[in-house]
Amino acid sequence: MNSSRLIYGLASGWLLVALAQPAAAQKYRTAAGLRSGGGSYGLTVQQLVLPKTTLEGLGMLSERERSATVLAERHFGILGPSLNYYLGGGGHFGTHKDDGHFWGFDGLIGAEYKLPFGRIVLSFDFKPTVEFNSADWNRFTTAFSVRYIILKQKKSGIFQDLIDKVKGN
Repeated sequence: MNSSRLIYGLASGWLLVALAQPAAAQKYRTAAGLRSGGGSYGLTVQQLVLPKTTLEGLGMLSERERSATVLAERHFGILGPSLNYYLGGGGHFGTHKDDGHFWGFDGLIGAEYKLPFGRIVLSFDFKPTVEFNSADWNRFTTAFSVRYIILKQKKSGIFQDLIDKVKGN
């Protein structure tokens, strides 16, 4: 192999590495919105706490019940950062008008899509639960959420870092 091919190969490889961006699992740091499903409705807030990992808080209401849930979720990109699926788990507590206070554990699997325009994220998930001190010892609910992105994910990469330095950010 001659030296010009070697130099060309090394330069091409360096350029590919320099242009490669790490795949982010979502395009936001903080998002909040509305959630509906399983006969209840309420608020949802997601906060990025580690790369590809969020904490989500749910405050849910139904005709006879009030509950709060905290979930840790791991996000995985599907065809880029706009569409991803997530897995997670957590716990909840609440009050039922007939049964009193209850608590339990939650699992979660879902998918979310960040619309290409604006700051809207749509998600659909399946959240099985095991409950204690409740007439329902388990539930298998699905829900739909619409969230507004409050804080966007900071862009990163070799060229973005250079642009930020030039802008003084």
